[in-house]
Amino acid sequence: MNPIIEIKSLLETPQNIIIVTHAKPDGDALGSLLGLYNFLKKEVDHTLLAVSPTDISQHFSWMPNFDEIANYENNPDIVDELLEKTDLIFCLDFNRCSRVEKAQEVLKKSKATKIMIDHHLDPENYDDYRLWEPEAISTTYLVYKFIDLLGKSHLIDTDIATCLYTGLVTDSGSFRFSGVDENVHLMAANLLKHNINHATIHQRIYDTFTENRLKFYGYCFSNKLEFLNDFNAAVMYVNAAELKKYDIENGDTEGLVNYPLSIKSVYITALFIEREDRIKLSIRSKASIPANKIAEKYFEGGGHLNAAGGVFYGSLEEAVAIYKKAIEEFKDVIVLG
Repeated sequence: MNPIIEIKSLLETPQNIIIVTHAKPDGDALGSLLGLYNFLKKEVDHTLLAVSPTDISQHFSWMPNFDEIANYENNPDIVDELLEKTDLIFCLDFNRCSRVEKAQEVLKKSKATKIMIDHHLDPENYDDYRLWEPEAISTTYLVYKFIDLLGKSHLIDTDIATCLYTGLVTDSGSFRFSGVDENVHLMAANLLKHNINHATIHQRIYDTFTENRLKFYGYCFSNKLEFLNDFNAAVMYVNAAELKKYDIENGDTEGLVNYPLSIKSVYITALFIEREDRIKLSIRSKASIPANKIAEKYFEGGGHLNAAGGVFYGSLEEAVAIYKKAIEEFKDVIVLG
């Protein structure tokens, strides 16, 4: 693996650059994508394209240059051609090609120089350069570090800072997760120097529920939340009909999985959502309970110790049954907390 600082010389001349993040991008993925995109726009006269493998939640449509992100599913031929011809591909907030779903084959085949900036465990070796720190609280933290390594922190402006701060807030749980340290707060303090409105950013992220979304959450808590008291665990599961009934869009379930952890006796929780041909899974846990190991072993997924995700190809009932079996297998770890 080549030292990522070598990228500096490549960026000193105009390049054809594609920046891509994972499917169904969250706040950190979009913050990284747009933070780096807005930064590279201020560099040499690069040709830039920001890509999401799938549709993007309009929940983040206020982010600077959000409308310039290309949806791969809507423009596969155009993006495929660009991926084949581009010079550099920045891969942000994912370390396995499967995370870009339908775009993974053309990404693998592309002869472009690939740069991974990510904080997830167990990366694949598809990249040429890498800034990978699994202990980092967010990928935006690493994009910020990358800009500093290039010696270009002076180019950070309000738009760039807004994007990076968004990812920092969302992936740190508003600075409450255990991975937050003094360096995270120093980054936040430095971003605040660029005239960002942190209160407005927080409001746009967390205080934009529709009536239907709030009612949907209430419905889930009353009817879809099950406690597995013998295992200090909880689970919620939602089918496609229920999503349709409440007009739930992509991104509307973001954060729902976290609520059961507010109960003192719950150490691990999962949310299963029926999506088209698959069941999407999110797992959250406390302390040293390995959410990522359960996701990896049973649901083709992975992630961080306390935050992981995966998929299941089968029925919702089957997926929940497998989760319950997994919880029983990990009982000794979970009950001890």
